[in-house]
Amino acid sequence: MILVTGGAGFIGANFVQDWLRTGPEPVLNLDKLTYAGNLQNLHGLPPDRHIFVRGDIGDEGLVAELLRRHSVRAVVNFAAESHVDRSIHGPEDFIQTNVVGTFRLLQAVRQYWSSLPEPTRSQFRFLHVSTDEVYGSLGPDDPPFRETNRYEPNSPYSASKAGSDHLVRAYHHTYGLPVLTTNCSNNYGPFQFPEKLIPLVIHRAVNGQPLPIYGDGKNVRDWLYVGDHCAAIRMVLSGGRVGETYNIGAGTERSNIELVESLCAILDEQKPRPDGQTYRQQISFVADRPGHDRRYAIDSSKLVRELNWRPRETFQSGLRKTVNWYLENKSWVNNEVASGAYRTWIERQYGAS
Repeated sequence: MILVTGGAGFIGANFVQDWLRTGPEPVLNLDKLTYAGNLQNLHGLPPDRHIFVRGDIGDEGLVAELLRRHSVRAVVNFAAESHVDRSIHGPEDFIQTNVVGTFRLLQAVRQYWSSLPEPTRSQFRFLHVSTDEVYGSLGPDDPPFRETNRYEPNSPYSASKAGSDHLVRAYHHTYGLPVLTTNCSNNYGPFQFPEKLIPLVIHRAVNGQPLPIYGDGKNVRDWLYVGDHCAAIRMVLSGGRVGETYNIGAGTERSNIELVESLCAILDEQKPRPDGQTYRQQISFVADRPGHDRRYAIDSSKLVRELNWRPRETFQSGLRKTVNWYLENKSWVNNEVASGAYRTWIERQYGAS
């Protein structure tokens, strides 16, 4: 079976569901269940093919035991602290999980991999899931990030992910560990914790609250539907060249204000306001966050060329699927936002409303 770390979080849970839906191989799922991990994301998965273990990637002993006991043939590492805003206020958690945690995970995996007989040893893979934010920020006319771009992280979050990427690379070049790294653009889709822009806007819009946009709203991101991301990871795991990095993006650059206006237009159609007005009236510009990167864009040509991957969803089709999912799963959203910790966080970032 494969070991998926962080498999109760947004992208990890989508990957676990996608993996079990598209093939027979079982999944061992290790997640610490921090605020962003949710067992509801795994509801209904077949117990004979999905084993969940609550634990930390930084617990070398636990990871070593799981690898050995379940004869793991590949590790897909999603486990990470991943929200830039939170990293600004509390960077230490990001260093502990993303750098120290990845180091300890690599230590346990290297020891296990070294003990495997051939050909199992040669067939083993460690796939590390990272972000485009490690590359820094692009100017308006700069070409999209390629795998050869140098690292220029600008937030504690992206710096911690850059550190983890470098560790993964070092364990391949120093010890021969068969690694693969993917750097993706901004994901969106079902099960995303509503601190992130898209689910935040959907939730606040239908509850009549202001829709906060940082600065002038012209920060640009390349938006990738999570299902397309999961398909790309499967392809890299099965056919990627050991030691290589693959960028994953959909080529759908949109500014934050364009994104929010698109969400408002879909909501106007799918769930009109009682007063007949547009949700755009709820848009509210707030003070920009420190060090806010202006633009990200991903060049996925290497992935397309080598593994024939292409996104299935357009920006509009993926956004509609996402809006519909959140409208149809209000209980999931309400459970996520019910905690006092969540409300305190939102008030801290955007002010009471």
